Amino acid sequence: MPKLDLLLLAVSIGGISLSAPLISATAAPALAIAFWRNIMSVGVLGPYALLRHRAELRGIGRRQLLLAMAAGALLAVHFALWMPSLRMTSVASATAMVTTTPLWTILLMRLLGHRAPRLVRAGMCVAFVGVLVLTGVDLSLSPKALAGDALALGAGLAAAGYMLLGAEVRKTVSTTAYTLVCYTTTAVVLLGICLVSGTALAGWPATAWWQIALLMVAAQLLGHSLSNRVIRTLGPSITSTAILLETPGAALIAAVWLGQWPPMAAYPAVAVILLGLVLVARGGRR
Repeated sequence: MPKLDLLLLAVSIGGISLSAPLISATAAPALAIAFWRNIMSVGVLGPYALLRHRAELRGIGRRQLLLAMAAGALLAVHFALWMPSLRMTSVASATAMVTTTPLWTILLMRLLGHRAPRLVRAGMCVAFVGVLVLTGVDLSLSPKALAGDALALGAGLAAAGYMLLGAEVRKTVSTTAYTLVCYTTTAVVLLGICLVSGTALAGWPATAWWQIALLMVAAQLLGHSLSNRVIRTLGPSITSTAILLETPGAALIAAVWLGQWPPMAAYPAVAVILLGLVLVARGGRR
């Protein structure tokens, strides 16, 4: 595996790990944060893409364009489910649930005819046990926390579809061209969701806007964009599995910065989920 791509993947995970604590700390509606982080990233990427990749953008085939737009729509669903979940349950629980993306990836690939190795199936069972334990812990806290877990799980499923579609598009389309089409679609879909749900899109303190801008740089441009950059060489299994490191990273940042410590019973459950996903990763590479 290329060392440069592994380094870029590490930077990507660092940026993504900052996402959940930042969202929890920002005094703005979760859906509005999701919209603004995407539209801001389009504003940053757009001029460069139109200047350096105009010919490629014009020459994208119909199939690749539709796949990129479908990936953007799934990314919008991911944000629309996961970001509100951070206001309903702990950062540790939400990130543990959303990083079940590799499980959903394996299941979706199975539906496409790819049979998973035995170790992968064992890892899925272990991770599923961890999910059940964690949902039981959160149910003991409140039904709201359990609902947050469910939203985060759905966000993980949407992310799996987004990554698989992105891996297909990236076979023939550059990172810049793909992310511009993808993020533009995501922003448009999220804008529609905000308008339909009556979510306010402005009226917050300046601090909130700076936090959204930081979120856009760290999680969107460095996090998601670098993941899209390396998925072509590292593949969807390795890339999605590396996102597991977001769970301890985000939990540590939330504990130090926000003072948000999950209940002690949640730690073994998160550890079981991560163990299962590690088994999935090892089995997927054999």
